[in-house]
Amino acid sequence: MSLPVLFRPDAATELTEAWDWYEAKREGLGGEFATCVEAAIARAARTPDANPRVHGEVRRALVRRFPYGVFYLVEDQALLVLAVAHARRKPGYWLARR
Repeated sequence: MSLPVLFRPDAATELTEAWDWYEAKREGLGGEFATCVEAAIARAARTPDANPRVHGEVRRALVRRFPYGVFYLVEDQALLVLAVAHARRKPGYWLARR
């Protein structure tokens, strides 16, 4: 059984902005990116402890094919997505979102 998924507003914005960027590079690439992010989130929702802890209780699920990670916590029986972060972005910028 999968946990319900909630997004911090900043994480949802990051996902949308990345989708826009990839879509501008090539039509349909934004959709491929979104599919890969959704798959990473679905895996994390099914087995939240399978991904490594990166800071305290925060875990990171890697996104296949794209240089992104989904940072999340499990809170109140839900998967809380804190960030959808590019691998080259400043590490830990999302820590204040907890």
